[in-house]
Amino acid sequence: MSTLDDPRVNAVLDRLHSAARGDWLFFLQRPAMVVNLLLGREETKPPAELAHELKDVYIPISREQGRFMYLVARSIAARQIVEFGTSFGVSTIYAAAAARDGGGHVIGTELEPSKHERALANLSEAGLADVAEVRLGDARETLREIAAPIDLLLLDGWKELYLPILRQLEPKLRPGTVVLADNIRTFRRVLGPYVDYVQSGKNGYRSVTLPLKDGFEFSVRL
Repeated sequence: MSTLDDPRVNAVLDRLHSAARGDWLFFLQRPAMVVNLLLGREETKPPAELAHELKDVYIPISREQGRFMYLVARSIAARQIVEFGTSFGVSTIYAAAAARDGGGHVIGTELEPSKHERALANLSEAGLADVAEVRLGDARETLREIAAPIDLLLLDGWKELYLPILRQLEPKLRPGTVVLADNIRTFRRVLGPYVDYVQSGKNGYRSVTLPLKDGFEFSVRL
């Protein structure tokens, strides 16, 4: 029996995925913000200020992506899973379920304090708090002190930071580490440099964009 079949886990995921359906209304009322995010123009605001503006927005991975990440983690026997962009903890719960079943642990990070608090509560409610931690603050700092190796890395935070975070963590990646990156097609312009980096064949990765949700980049460290 998979931890994803645990009634507590399912109940929390059902609640969070249901609540996340309301994200569209938030963005519908803020077309200028949407354009700026898509074009990468929000960097003029302090990250903490922008994170606070989005404090009630879930923007999670989909159920399909979550289950896929669980299967990938189990298939590579991931013991250490690292996540950039925890939000309310949806992706963290899927990762923690894999960690529970595979004897590993998850390290997440979240910039917005209220989201950090709620993510911890959601993990506790799902019964997974003992296999996951969520660090509060800028990921460039909170993920600085991580022991090698990282077996699975999920990138789902600020799009401009995908490539800097990946390069910062590269010394901790082992051959065979899987890197998953969300929102590839929605943020084509902002994530173009990231996709070029992992798909070029020049930087130690083989990578493909999977047709999950709005593009899920699947990269393997060689």
